[in-house]
Amino acid sequence: MAPTAVIVVAAGSGTRLARPEPKAFVPLAGRSILQHCLDGVAGAAPAQLVVVVPPSHLGHAQELLGGSAAVVPGGATRQLSVAAGLAAVGDDIDIVLVHDAARALAPAALFERVIAEVRRSGAGVVPGLPLVDTIKSIAFEGSGADGLVAGTLDRSALRAVQTPQGFPCAALRAAYAIADRDFTDDAALYAAAGHPVRVIEGDPRAFKITTGADLRRAETALGAGRPTVRTGIGIDAHAFDDSVPLWLGGLSWPGEPGLAGHSDGDAISHAICDALLSAAGLGDLGQRFGTADERYSGARGEVFIAETLALIAGAGYRVGNVSVQVIAVRPRIAARRAELEDRLSALVGAPVSVSATTSDGLGATGRGEGLCAVATALIFAE
Repeated sequence: MAPTAVIVVAAGSGTRLARPEPKAFVPLAGRSILQHCLDGVAGAAPAQLVVVVPPSHLGHAQELLGGSAAVVPGGATRQLSVAAGLAAVGDDIDIVLVHDAARALAPAALFERVIAEVRRSGAGVVPGLPLVDTIKSIAFEGSGADGLVAGTLDRSALRAVQTPQGFPCAALRAAYAIADRDFTDDAALYAAAGHPVRVIEGDPRAFKITTGADLRRAETALGAGRPTVRTGIGIDAHAFDDSVPLWLGGLSWPGEPGLAGHSDGDAISHAICDALLSAAGLGDLGQRFGTADERYSGARGEVFIAETLALIAGAGYRVGNVSVQVIAVRPRIAARRAELEDRLSALVGAPVSVSATTSDGLGATGRGEGLCAVATALIFAE
């Protein structure tokens, strides 16, 4: 039987998942996306395994795989990453498969069908699924996304292509050696070099994890659906600074000492952001908007809230409500509570309630040296 290799491309950043780690290392039902992907590979016929990862995660991947695969650093594009993987494939390999780690649930049977068809036909082979939507070609107007319908395509002759994609190894190496532009997938590069590519039946389980909704779909498929409701807590404290104005809860407080900080020191807004990020599992305020980033020097609390909401939405969540308690001897929150709640609710796009208390003379807040805010957030999976 012809020696086979599988290149798993796991070098993408996955920005649309709004996670701090590269996509292949994002947790999925208690394990990383990459680990789930390798389950399908391991279940197929024995093959040399090459995993291409971001240079920043090379050591982590080597530790994770424990010598069961060749681990190589990826390039700036997917095509460069595949080329790096090909360079690590053994000279004795006859058939090579290229698979995106983001298609983490592709079953072993799909790998075996691709290998069998490459062996039978000697051509490149891609799995594909029929399209269910009507497909229109568009004449776009200007640089926008809108345009006029130019025609309707015959969807019976179209397929949504997946991975793994399989090829005779020598021919794929030669195709990569002469590639003069970037291609959307390996089959396109292979066909551009003059080689035939066949399509076989794909598998719905080989869908690509790109967004937060895709991640939840994968979790559901694994029987470990993420909770519909998630909660988080955030705490922020700042010392008073008489040299700056006070901004708190997105409002200006004339005549009150301000709060020291890299930004405007708005402890209420910052605590809300931390609570939302915590609920979504997206880190914390310092990690996302650190003091080393000069873009946020002096930034208002509403800037941080807007950026946090974008991260939350990108991860597939919406805000249910937020509750904030301020611990301080000043300013008098009760006098502007309704105004605060209206302003914050408008910024967050969900109900925000505000309460206040003192620490009964204890600690820095009790001595009037600063202010602390504690926020809890409830978010829902879309």
